[in-house]
Amino acid sequence: MHDLANAFVLLLNYLIVPATTYGCQLALGALGVSLLFSVLRFSNFAHGELMSFGTMTTLLVTWWLQARGLTIQPLATALLALPVGIFVTVLVSLGTDRCVYRYYRAKRSDPIVLLIVSIGVMLVMSGIVRFIIGTDDRTLDDGVRFVVSAKGFRDLTGLQEGLAIRATQIMTIVLAAASVALLFWFLHYTKTGKAMRAYADNEDLAGLSGISAQRVVTITWILAATLATLAGVLYGLDKSFRPFVYQQLVLPIFAAAIVGGFGNPVGAIIGGFIVAFSEVALTYSFKRFLGYVVPADWTSDSLYQLISTDYKYAVSFVILIVVLIVRPSGFLNRRSA
Repeated sequence: MHDLANAFVLLLNYLIVPATTYGCQLALGALGVSLLFSVLRFSNFAHGELMSFGTMTTLLVTWWLQARGLTIQPLATALLALPVGIFVTVLVSLGTDRCVYRYYRAKRSDPIVLLIVSIGVMLVMSGIVRFIIGTDDRTLDDGVRFVVSAKGFRDLTGLQEGLAIRATQIMTIVLAAASVALLFWFLHYTKTGKAMRAYADNEDLAGLSGISAQRVVTITWILAATLATLAGVLYGLDKSFRPFVYQQLVLPIFAAAIVGGFGNPVGAIIGGFIVAFSEVALTYSFKRFLGYVVPADWTSDSLYQLISTDYKYAVSFVILIVVLIVRPSGFLNRRSA
């Protein structure tokens, strides 16, 4: 029984908890992408850089607060700076829409044109972020590191394997759950949320019903920028902030959105967890796990790892390609054929 318990704790420590945390971060990012696609009808490739910009702003405010001795121990100071990061990112998003996207929307340009424009916005934002803060790894977390320590868990249970749960992992799960709950409440139970859903279903009919298109677009950008900043900060707290990584996160975020069906909020959340668990499970070494569940003479010196962690984003790419070939509308989209 001890061997099975050790095996379970090992999976919790290195697979289930990290994948759940990562899934929350991807789900928030995918929700932002899905909202923009539903309402504005284009794939925003600059979403990763929006996450990066929001995280950078939060980090700069965090440094300012720390320099003045303003912290919220045992929590990370970045949580105190998060509202400022969200506010600035919302302003940047609205400014970008006014200066760039509104022109193409007024001309009713094809979605592919807006997609290409978003790539241009991505490159500009990428350059701005790197110019301001550089390309080095930055740490956001200055709070209590562990809620459950490996040593304390081993002492308490007598097991060989220790369970270590970081405070940032708990924060990610709690904040992601609260944000998703608030978003769904807003979309389903408020007048503005219902207007957004009506606009997403039929833009022309919504306009004839008296729904302000510009107001809907503004609220959509506010929500997308908020979700992007929250996802970026939570990812930075859980790991670290390095601008280039956020550009790479666009692939798993889009894979998550497409798995669940572009424009489907529930699908975006489920897709986020599918992508996260796939990436973590396929790059995890099961050598120690098998050592607990099978006889020693059945195993070899192999790591029992399907792919190297260097290729974890390839998992998202494969998932993306498979979904686009098998079910282009997403597995959870009721309009899929």
